[in-house]
Amino acid sequence: MAKKMAKTNAVRLIEQQNISYEVLGYKTDGQPVDGISVAEKIGYSLKYVYKTLVAAAGTNHYYVFVVPVAEELDVKKAAKVTGEKKIEMIAMKELLAVTGYLRGGCSPIGMKKLFPTYIDASAETLDFIIVSAGKIGMQLKLAPQDLARSCDAAFAEIV
Repeated sequence: MAKKMAKTNAVRLIEQQNISYEVLGYKTDGQPVDGISVAEKIGYSLKYVYKTLVAAAGTNHYYVFVVPVAEELDVKKAAKVTGEKKIEMIAMKELLAVTGYLRGGCSPIGMKKLFPTYIDASAETLDFIIVSAGKIGMQLKLAPQDLARSCDAAFAEIV
C-alpha cells in the first residue's frame, strides 16, 4: 500500500477555497532539487513546471514571483510591475524565516504572510501549471487562474 502524503499548508488552503488540484509526488532524500530535475522526476514538460522566488525591495518589503523553472526572473521587469525602484532576491538563509518554507519546497500558497505575488504571464494560457506544494517531494497541479486566486496573485511579464 502506498504511503499517503501529509497535507501541507498550501494543500489545506486550496481545499478551503474549493480549488481543484492534483498532488504529484517524487522520490527525494529531503535535499532541495532544482526545478528542471523536478519536472523530469514528475514526468512533465518544463513549460508546465514553475518555481517560486522571493525578492525584496528594501527591508521587510517582500514580493513573490512564480516563473517557469527553466527561466530566470528579470529583476528590472519585476521592479516595474511592483512599482519599486530596485528588487533583489532574498538570501537563501532568510527564506524559512520570511515564508515558512525551505528551499526546494517553497510554495506561493500558504506563506507566513500574504505577500504581493506575481505569476509570469506565460502561465495564463496554459490549462494547468505545477508549483511546489510546500514540501520537498510534493508538487501541486492546478489551473493558473486558480493558483492566482489562491494567493491573490496577478499575471505579469516578469521573465
